[in-house]
Amino acid sequence: MAYFLLKLYISGRTAYMEQTIADLQRAFQQHLSQPCELVVVDVLENPDIALQDQILATPTLIRIQPPLPRRLIGDLSDTATILSALELSS
Repeated sequence: MAYFLLKLYISGRTAYMEQTIADLQRAFQQHLSQPCELVVVDVLENPDIALQDQILATPTLIRIQPPLPRRLIGDLSDTATILSALELSS
């Protein structure tokens, strides 16, 4: 079965970022017909992962699966922009 795997890189688990994570999960549930897994990586707690994945700014959202990764850096408030930029279509 096809699915989407996304990684969200953040710098600190602030109230704003917790709301952003909840909003992303809700948007993916509403707009994607395929399963979607969102992995959250706090670069303050895991700097080695950020370095390995070449994360230069947060927030950064990366579509890992399906192949040919896509990145979105910065504002994650517009669902249509996220779906389009990351080519998240079911």
